Amino acid sequence: MSATLTPASVLEVLRPVQDPELRKSLVELNMIRNVRITDGNVAFTLVLTTPACPLREFIVEDCKKAVHTLPGVASIDVDVTAETPQQKSLPDRTGIEGVKNIIAVSSGKGGVGKSTVAVNIAVALAQSGASVGVIDADIYGPNVPTMLGLEQAIIEVRKEAQGDVLEPAEAHGVKMVSMGFLIDRDQPVIWRGPMLNGIIRQFLYQVDWGELDYLVVDLPPGTGDAQLTLAQAVPMAGVVIVSTPQDVAILDARKGLRMFQQLGVNVLGVVENMSYFVPPDRPEQQYDIFGSGGGEKLAIELGVPLIGCVPLEISVRQGGDRGVPIVISQPDSASAKALTAIAQKVAAIVSVAALT
Repeated sequence: MSATLTPASVLEVLRPVQDPELRKSLVELNMIRNVRITDGNVAFTLVLTTPACPLREFIVEDCKKAVHTLPGVASIDVDVTAETPQQKSLPDRTGIEGVKNIIAVSSGKGGVGKSTVAVNIAVALAQSGASVGVIDADIYGPNVPTMLGLEQAIIEVRKEAQGDVLEPAEAHGVKMVSMGFLIDRDQPVIWRGPMLNGIIRQFLYQVDWGELDYLVVDLPPGTGDAQLTLAQAVPMAGVVIVSTPQDVAILDARKGLRMFQQLGVNVLGVVENMSYFVPPDRPEQQYDIFGSGGGEKLAIELGVPLIGCVPLEISVRQGGDRGVPIVISQPDSASAKALTAIAQKVAAIVSVAALT
């Protein structure tokens, strides 16, 4: 072994390599660990800030290029793992034990595909290796059980000293609770605000979530009690605003976005859903059924990122109806690729916020 090939020299050449999101040295962030050298083979562990890191391969390649500059290197093995950082706590809000990051998905109006986006983000994060839960906080119209194939699920309610504890249902690697599990399928929920506030708090604090990297909350449309309860109860990593491109949807999305800003909740960005239509028989064609560019205009106007645009494809609706989200049923489709990229971007933004 060359005298210059040591764990210390490996760390030294890796010091200039930065995390692209945090713009800080991987070594200084303690993301390079357990450096080992055996007969010219250099091995170390790269600890990312999220399993869904969109730049994983680029970071690994940068690390290998840096280590190869040392004399005596025969081969390089990089063991990639992840430790999702805990979101910062707030003095006036109570976190959930074991849950690192709470991400809300909201919209100004109904019918823009908010639940579809929320479910696919959650499943995409779970596919990356993250521990994920979902709260279906749309108490009056709970659709997430259908979208995850859990319409027939029965959740257990345990009696414990601190009160009832719900055992979440699980599908596609995602834990989930919903009002849909607690009422008959055709039973309407006719509640005033205080009762809605109570059930949302129960879903937050009286569910056996275990250890979660991300808890995704699918909020009802609008700017009502559910949004206010969530924003005032727990420290949130942030909220994703979903809209379609047309002016009416953007107008309502603007109000919802402003509400969260006024409540001191970080707006992670805007997702433009149904951005354009892709015919199944002519996938090379795109039709702007709902207009175009509305999400980008909203993001620029209010100074938040445009996280992504999701095309309108028949297979998205089919997957939701069958309980198999598009990121699983057709991962190579344009919609699935867009939703997976959105999940990765959301995870990256959340990690940066937690570490800065």
